[in-house]
Amino acid sequence: MTIDIHCLADVCLIPIGTGTASVSDEVAAITELARSSSLDTTLHSAGTTIAGPWTEVMDLIGQMHVLVHSRGVVRVQSDIRVGTRTDKHQAPADKIRVVEEKLSSKRE
Repeated sequence: MTIDIHCLADVCLIPIGTGTASVSDEVAAITELARSSSLDTTLHSAGTTIAGPWTEVMDLIGQMHVLVHSRGVVRVQSDIRVGTRTDKHQAPADKIRVVEEKLSSKRE
């Protein structure tokens, strides 16, 4: 069964056992991977939002795990939140814009 529904996934990879509190090297590596993909990706302070077809998004998340493991990290934990809609296509920027417009109208 192939799932071709569009989704927005918010993912945070957590490398465990790196020997340091900083994980910015791993974040930079997976961000480079995400940006080189054909998917719409947005880096934020606690992870990355990925938009696209379900199977492609999940494949990219798997590639992120492989990449971090290939850098010598033995254990990787992921927090993933995924949303889907069938009534319309929505990009991450669309969701932010709608909320900002509502906030702006309340200030007036």
